[in-house]
Amino acid sequence: MKKIICIILLAVGCLVQSEAQNKEELQKRQQEIQKEIDALNKELSKIGGDKKKSLQQLALIQQKLKARESLINGINREIRQIEDVIYNNEIEIYRMRKELDTLRQQYAKSIEFAYRNRSSYAYLNFLFSASSFNDAVKRVEYLKSYRRLRETQVEAIEKTQELLKERIGQLSQNKQVKTQTLTEQSKQLKVLEEDKREQSKVVKQIKDQEKDIVAQIKRREQQRVEIRRAIDAAIRREIAEAERRAKQKAAEDAKKAAAANNTNTAYSGNTSGGTTTAPRLNNEPVTGMGGGSAGRVYSPLESTEETKNQSIQFENNRGRLPWPLDQGLVTIPFGKYVIPETKLVQENPGITITTKIGSSVKAIADGEVVAVMNLDEYQAVIIKHGKYFTTYNKLASANVSRGQNVKAGAILGKVAANFEGDGEIDLIIMNDKKNYLDPESWLRPRR
Repeated sequence: MKKIICIILLAVGCLVQSEAQNKEELQKRQQEIQKEIDALNKELSKIGGDKKKSLQQLALIQQKLKARESLINGINREIRQIEDVIYNNEIEIYRMRKELDTLRQQYAKSIEFAYRNRSSYAYLNFLFSASSFNDAVKRVEYLKSYRRLRETQVEAIEKTQELLKERIGQLSQNKQVKTQTLTEQSKQLKVLEEDKREQSKVVKQIKDQEKDIVAQIKRREQQRVEIRRAIDAAIRREIAEAERRAKQKAAEDAKKAAAANNTNTAYSGNTSGGTTTAPRLNNEPVTGMGGGSAGRVYSPLESTEETKNQSIQFENNRGRLPWPLDQGLVTIPFGKYVIPETKLVQENPGITITTKIGSSVKAIADGEVVAVMNLDEYQAVIIKHGKYFTTYNKLASANVSRGQNVKAGAILGKVAANFEGDGEIDLIIMNDKKNYLDPESWLRPRR
């Protein structure tokens, strides 16, 4: 009987703990999303009345729509979770009621038996009818055990009744929470519709000033072409330098091998004049097959241990690299997207982060500065991290120079004002295959 009580208590405790953990995680994530939405609303309020900033407005609204939809999805998951909890509670209540009925039936039978044998005569007759003294002792112990059983039955009934009452109370609370969550869901859906109307309004503004927007897009595209050329040139230059170093090292190794061979010949007294086969050039650093992590194919840009380690460190920290700014919002995400209800297309090889003018821009990983270039009124810094390149565009000024080695967190320059007068930078990541990579997948999540 005590075992039954323990099982009931354990099952209830595990369910309650699991429900609490899941709910806490969901609510924490929803709070994080709400903070993001609040930050986006704050940025939108700064630029709300300026028609020249409609592209930035649209980018912020699209971010907000995405966050709002994520928030609603989280609420939907919470509703489904609450419904599961309600179902489990209803099942548990049904099981407890069945268990309680069984306990009551068992107790009723024991009471009935006790009633039938309630007289002192029956008790004494049961004892004195024993065949021996030992048998009488056993009968006394049996009666004591029977009394304890009845007490345990009463305890089990009372405890089960208590747990049942508690579970019914939890079920009532669950239903109240569901009602509140459904109300919140309805509220967020209404706000989502408002956000969509806001988006349509900004899209109309964009249509009204399409010529200016096209000019902005062309200017951005021109900058991206120039950056792409600069990175391509840096990659070609670094590959050529790696090949030059590899050939130089191979020649030096050949000379050392020849000298060692001549020395060995002299000591052995071998004057037969046999031919010596020249050693094979060691091109492992260039072909990328030597050293480092097992099974990894190395790039020509990883011609030294330092550059190999920089690449491996960069890769191993994917999803954990620091952001280039202490504060800021991604207003234009990575990739190609069509501006809603227009034929205007923007293609971003990186991410655009809006922040305060004059904010410090920091390197996201250790590396070597391979280019500092002027783009219109901006400056851009390109850093090589083994076979990876990061570009930081729209700097008002650069604090570094070409050939300089920098550490992660080193200040590269200050944020300049963009075409619309707001502070923003472009962060671009490219590999040695000249493929653009989504920076947000490499940076640590912002909470």
